[in-house]
Amino acid sequence: MKVTGTRQSIKSAVLLRCGKKPTHHNMSRSRRTQALLQFGLFAGILVFANIVANSFYGHLDLTEEKRFTLTKPTKTLLKDLKDRVYVRVLLDGEFPAGFKRLQTATKEMLDDFRSESGYVDYQFENPSLGSVEEVNERRKALADDGIMPFNLRVADVGESSQQLIYPVAIFHYGGRQMTVKLLENNSPSLSPDEVINNSVTLLEYKFANVIKKLKTPKRPVILFTRDHGELNELQTTDLERGLQQFYDTDRVSLDSVVQLKANECALLVVAKPRGAFSEKDKFKLDQYTMNGGKILWLLDQMDASLDSLNQGGKFISTPYNLKLEDMLFKYGVRINSDVILDLQCTKIPLQIGQVGNQPQYQLFDWYYHIAAQPESKHPIVKNLDRVEFNFASSMDTLRTKTPIQKTVLLRSSQYSRMQFNPVELNFEILKYDPDPTKFSKGPQNLAVLLEGSFPSAFENRVSEDLLSGMKQLGMDFKSVSVPTRMLVVSDGDVAANFVRDAASKQTLPLGFNRFEKSTYANKDFIINAIEYLIEPNGVIEARSKEVKLRLLDSVRAKAEQNFWRGLNLAIPLLFLAAFGWLFNWLRKRRYAQQ
Repeated sequence: MKVTGTRQSIKSAVLLRCGKKPTHHNMSRSRRTQALLQFGLFAGILVFANIVANSFYGHLDLTEEKRFTLTKPTKTLLKDLKDRVYVRVLLDGEFPAGFKRLQTATKEMLDDFRSESGYVDYQFENPSLGSVEEVNERRKALADDGIMPFNLRVADVGESSQQLIYPVAIFHYGGRQMTVKLLENNSPSLSPDEVINNSVTLLEYKFANVIKKLKTPKRPVILFTRDHGELNELQTTDLERGLQQFYDTDRVSLDSVVQLKANECALLVVAKPRGAFSEKDKFKLDQYTMNGGKILWLLDQMDASLDSLNQGGKFISTPYNLKLEDMLFKYGVRINSDVILDLQCTKIPLQIGQVGNQPQYQLFDWYYHIAAQPESKHPIVKNLDRVEFNFASSMDTLRTKTPIQKTVLLRSSQYSRMQFNPVELNFEILKYDPDPTKFSKGPQNLAVLLEGSFPSAFENRVSEDLLSGMKQLGMDFKSVSVPTRMLVVSDGDVAANFVRDAASKQTLPLGFNRFEKSTYANKDFIINAIEYLIEPNGVIEARSKEVKLRLLDSVRAKAEQNFWRGLNLAIPLLFLAAFGWLFNWLRKRRYAQQ
């Protein structure tokens, strides 16, 4: 007997051949069994997929700048965690659209950290939640820990808003805690969207950096030289306060030590010396470098300051006699005896008149105080705001005996010129509008990073008696250094905070311009430089990441808002209608065939 037709017809024919008549009950039970088997199989696949998803993590980063991919040093750091890292993020709640992006980015970054290490855990908190008494008590406790609120204005399409927030994350590890600012400085030169974008860009670096510092049992030591007229403790108060969260700082007199050891001094800072260095001091600095020591040179070539000019209205600037020129020449850089003037500068007040007994002041561009905008992609200055320089000199890079990589980190603008030694300084220059044709010398080097094996400045200059004395002390003279780094900046004041009152030790933050009432990125520049000099292949690599700001055309968005709103409403409805029609058509066709 030949059987043709559907599956049900075949089944009925088989039953008839066996002497059984198919019933409606048997057919219904068969369908139920088949449906249950299909459901069980689907549920099993879902459970298995969830188990696999919880055991393994991965994602495909298709962004141009790889914004969702952690850098290799960060991954290594997280995989080496041996204890729990708990993060309290004080960023819970409802925020304006722009700031909501920082909140979301913070959560996503912590999720990425947690995917690399199960020891990372976090919680979002809202410090403004609760009764008035609870909120005030919580804010007082945060203020006692140095955590202050921030009043942020975020602009959106056609609207703006302000809100008191705490853009910080508190990291806990091994019984210690450190605070990370999530929001970058709200510079007046940047739009609110750019501030948020820079903050998102630096999240990985900030989080990885604080975890690394919490993990490090022994804090690196940073020493400032003294006895050559360098910046005193009051002038570096804010810088050292920023460093002491992660490092130990102290002063050292080169006369009081036989040798500087690179394993005991992670970095040496020579901050604005005004007196000559002896040959013995220079030899100690040289051999410290030869043995892998790192030096941050913050040097004023010319004796010039606004205070000296204010005293008489005129001042003749001449070079300091530091006697460091031969060493720096050997290392590959020369600071020229000049002063740079730049049309991109900061302002100073000058008296323009008097009303009654009250003098009247007005701010004028002061071309000797340069506002240098970083253009390099180097991690030290990437995503950095402008840095203020006072009476800086130009620098040249030189060919060296050994291969040394020279990276210019900061330059003056293209609208620059120089005045050469001796330099007569006065305020007469402010009486006339600047002539752009005279500011045509192009960008001048202000900060140069040197990396490689340095030749000794004392090669073929060491006497036999000195060599014999060094051997007795267990020291060897080296004519070429192990690979190391140094940074030369042609302005010592770049690291000096303003001292308001020396008697009461009142100081202003580093980088704060007391005339313009604005803050420049001097502190960030110096701290970034120190971190790179100490550990160039560490988590500072994450500062090189860039999150491009892709903004909407606000004018076009406002003009076309009704069209896009209608389109967003219509497309989902059309999709649902098309899906419903197709589903019903397929269903009718299937059962019509049966």
